[in-house]
Amino acid sequence: MPHQPVRRIATTALCATILLGTAAPAIAAESDPGSSNSVEALRAPVPGADALLGQVGALGSLGSVVTPVTNLLTEVLKADDGKLSAEAAQKHADAIKAAIDAAKAAVPATPATPKSATPDDAKAARMDVKGDALTALQTAVDALLKASTAGDVAGVATAATNVVTALVNLLAATLLGAGLPAPTLPGLPKLPTLPSTGLPLPSTADAPSTSTLPQTSALPN
Repeated sequence: MPHQPVRRIATTALCATILLGTAAPAIAAESDPGSSNSVEALRAPVPGADALLGQVGALGSLGSVVTPVTNLLTEVLKADDGKLSAEAAQKHADAIKAAIDAAKAAVPATPATPKSATPDDAKAARMDVKGDALTALQTAVDALLKASTAGDVAGVATAATNVVTALVNLLAATLLGAGLPAPTLPGLPKLPTLPSTGLPLPSTADAPSTSTLPQTSALPN
């Protein structure tokens, strides 16, 4: 049997050494129980990802409603006398209603009111701000479509303004109700804050005097 040249044997040994040296860390990692923690650490989610995803979803949901409404406003305001055909109006009505219904379905349920809450607290807890904003927007859109198909120019102007206002209300309700961070753009006006001290107390001037209350007779022994 012919002998292999020394150079070929040395080359083969060198390749084997390189391969073993490359595979050794991977083999050691698989055999080391503690290495699984390192793998899990690499796969760990971004801290606070769930909260951020909720905020991103709230922002993303705005476009699904705003876009069909602004499409309607654009077509109405560019039309002669603000008049739309019945077919065009129905097309916009269907698109907007579908978007608003989907947005309403995505609104989280209002938390239950605690038994110790005051009537005002209970009313505030039941108030679905974003749901109310969506309902108001649908009402404003319906009024705009009615005025547009009727050719009521003055009514279109009023209804279009109301739709824009309803859109702004929806944006505000979404931004304030989704736990989004406060804006940091320089030059923006600050939101007003309610005073925590020095609130006026109700006057007792109108309260009845105890001296005018009727006297009760003594009970028999």
